[in-house]
Amino acid sequence: MVCFLYILKSEAYNWYYVGFTSNLKERVKTHNTGGVKSTKSRKPFKLIYSEEYLTKAEARKRELELKRNWKLKKSIIDNILALSSNG
Repeated sequence: MVCFLYILKSEAYNWYYVGFTSNLKERVKTHNTGGVKSTKSRKPFKLIYSEEYLTKAEARKRELELKRNWKLKKSIIDNILALSSNG
């Protein structure tokens, strides 16, 4: 089963959320409708980044890596923001 690591940016706050899912489109929708307790107070969200993995275990491992290593997470976000500001 294909799974995704994703990063969402709150459009109301300067806040980012890292997660993983097997259905990216539905998961983003769930975040934006308030269906996720940990993010419902910071909606709406924009999907700014995703990575595809062949297994749930790989996606979960990457999620934990980014959640535990704030420097790595910040580096990815900074690169995304730099790319988006360049065009």
